[in-house]
Amino acid sequence: MSRVTSLVPAAAGLALLLVASTADAAMPEGPPPPLGYAWTLSLWTLLPLAAAAIVYTAGVVRMRRAPAGTGISGGWHGPLAFAAGLLALGFALVWPLDTFAAYALSAHVAQHMTLLAWAPPLLLIARPGAVAAHALPRAVASRLARVLGPVGRLAHAQLGAATLVHVGTMWLWHLPAATSATLASEPLHRTMLASVLLAGLWFWSAVLYRLRTRDGGATGALVSLVTAMMLMGFLGALLTFSPRLLYPAYTDRALLAGLDALGDQQLAGLLMWVPSGLPYLVVGMCLVVALLRSVQRSAADGPSA
Repeated sequence: MSRVTSLVPAAAGLALLLVASTADAAMPEGPPPPLGYAWTLSLWTLLPLAAAAIVYTAGVVRMRRAPAGTGISGGWHGPLAFAAGLLALGFALVWPLDTFAAYALSAHVAQHMTLLAWAPPLLLIARPGAVAAHALPRAVASRLARVLGPVGRLAHAQLGAATLVHVGTMWLWHLPAATSATLASEPLHRTMLASVLLAGLWFWSAVLYRLRTRDGGATGALVSLVTAMMLMGFLGALLTFSPRLLYPAYTDRALLAGLDALGDQQLAGLLMWVPSGLPYLVVGMCLVVALLRSVQRSAADGPSA
């Protein structure tokens, strides 16, 4: 378990590397590039993604080569989930959302929701901490587990704080003033992306930990998921049904992209309201199943107790 709990701080470091930048942003001078050219090519993003892919692949290969009966082999759902998570990160940070987020609120929201709701659970389901431990020398993996394990266990235990940070981060960066500030400063924009990804990793790690352990914490995880879904849905509905523009900073930018600013705002609300809620719904259903099975086991064990 110590290898698994090292996931949270390791992922935190990866998140900070993914979004580091130093250049200042300015108002775009022309329309957005065609879809095929909407790349954000930065070594600060590409190198961590490539390193994560290489280390995880090496860990999977070593696990596959392990002798039968060692208990460290597994199916393909983990590698597939990790690949999907990396693709989601690439979609948000490399192509095309990071480019189009400067022009359209809908792309801005899609980028946030990908980093907050889609990429983190996919990466965490793949158990990258446990897999990466097999790619590292045993002494290094043991040392990292001793150092990072307590931090991971603390992060898993703080579900309430993780939920508060998850929801608070989502609302904070979607305040009109905060959105305008991130559009005017690239360092602040990258800081925003880092905080969104970290908030997603912390929240989903705490929720999935309770789903895996099945120690009675599924109820709290379900409450956290429902709370996050409700508050995210409320914000999405607010954007969808507002009769006026809430983000004036995107008015001129939407015109450069040939978009109606109010229609773009409504699309952003729908993206936050519907597809972004699917991961919460799916994991919530898994938690309900886990709770029902727990009740069945308790009922079966009751008479013999």
